[in-house]
Amino acid sequence: MQILGTIITTEETPSTTEFSFVISGKDTTVKKGQFIQTITKSNENMFGFVHEIFRANRYFERAESVAEYERIADMEKNFPIDSWEHMIANVRVLGNYKDGKFTRTFVPPSPGAKILNADEEVLKKFLGFEDSGMFIGNIQHHETPARLSMTRLLQKHFAILAMSGAGKSHLASVLIEELLERKQEDGRIATIVIDIHGEYVGFQYDEKYGKNVQVIEGEDIKIPLRKINPEIFEEWLPNLSGPQRELLRQSLHDLRTTADKKEGYGLKELFAQIEKNEGTRDETKKTLLRALGEMRRYKFISKNKELPKLRLTEPGKLIIFDFSSIDSLRKKQMIVAYIGRRLFSLRKKLEIPPFLLLIEEAHNFAREKAEAQDAISRSIIETIAREGRKFGASLCLVSQRPVNLSTTALSQCNTHIILRVTNPNDLMHIEMSSEGIDSRISKSIAGLKTGEGIIVGEAVNYPVFVNIRQRKSVKREKGLPLHEQAKQFEEAKKKKEEQVEAFL
Repeated sequence: MQILGTIITTEETPSTTEFSFVISGKDTTVKKGQFIQTITKSNENMFGFVHEIFRANRYFERAESVAEYERIADMEKNFPIDSWEHMIANVRVLGNYKDGKFTRTFVPPSPGAKILNADEEVLKKFLGFEDSGMFIGNIQHHETPARLSMTRLLQKHFAILAMSGAGKSHLASVLIEELLERKQEDGRIATIVIDIHGEYVGFQYDEKYGKNVQVIEGEDIKIPLRKINPEIFEEWLPNLSGPQRELLRQSLHDLRTTADKKEGYGLKELFAQIEKNEGTRDETKKTLLRALGEMRRYKFISKNKELPKLRLTEPGKLIIFDFSSIDSLRKKQMIVAYIGRRLFSLRKKLEIPPFLLLIEEAHNFAREKAEAQDAISRSIIETIAREGRKFGASLCLVSQRPVNLSTTALSQCNTHIILRVTNPNDLMHIEMSSEGIDSRISKSIAGLKTGEGIIVGEAVNYPVFVNIRQRKSVKREKGLPLHEQAKQFEEAKKKKEEQVEAFL
């Protein structure tokens, strides 16, 4: 194994938390963020990562001397500058490894000890990766595959956070591929995706994954009124008064007991039932009917039709709710609130397998600072975030504006996979909501390139930078590139003008 350098003494190091080493020769490559190891006197492997690298040269230590020499002649021509140049790496100690066990470091390494690149097999164990885990890429500066334990990643929820265009959907697609490829003996779960812009619909056309994918168009979603209990209605319409809620509950109860179950009943029958109620003031009826009128405009409440039937959710399968055809954010929130409550209820009864609910643009569905009528789906998302791990109900929140995302929900996501974020407010919010992120890592986040990310939290033993792997599935999303849209618009306009001229 190549020797990378030798530990040196400084005023405060080596210590149990950090040390420095001089890099051996010009041909030795050491990079910031690289994992290294050294052998202690007790024959233990001490692991650390390169926190920073400095370049030094004794000829340039005194500014006044350099300035004086440079006035007379070029220093490079008169002094052997290259032979005095060297690089020093500063290392943060992570811990020790011996006999298959990891321990904290209680004794600093010795000056003069040699530094080696971290052993790949031990590094996998040290970071908490599993051979059968979800492969999302390689550790930066290493060939070690980042294979995350599904249980550690999903059971206590996770968030994918990044600015627009940094690769959130790409990473989410990689994780979906891993879930669809899992074998029964390794444990499979169902995956449900709330797709806002049709970025995941390509999975249904993929030769490898398509047979296990169901895409539900937003406009095709139908929920039978009999499946909607008073609590869901009150969540959808949070501004109802006490008498209005009582009237709604009574009317739904009367419908359930009197309506023809085979024929079913919808909003029309509910409106008629409310009108029939004799013990309620007309003003209360009118206000309730006005509030329920919004449901009629959204056209997703049916008499009997149900799409999809969430009770039929299967392990190893993917359901995508394509919301790209829905304009109303309120309607989207209502559907997400229903889907979330229905899935969670079925899972608690063990009627469906453990599942992952992945929500794109989660800040629109669980907003931190919003009135109840503008945060209809926040309650169930926070409920799953708090209680889901007990029942095998997992949550993935994907967001480009973490500062607008519910602190309750985000703080319950015990793993964060963070791609590039540059907004100072978002960075501060991420740092406050994630225990594993310090100021050093926070500064690194802003400098990440597309395809790079940092994993911090429950899924790994230590924060780790990863190069996200390429997708196996072909990317195929709704919408055309901007230049194609522009060309199509002008071509269509020209064709229309030619048709008008020919007609005249």
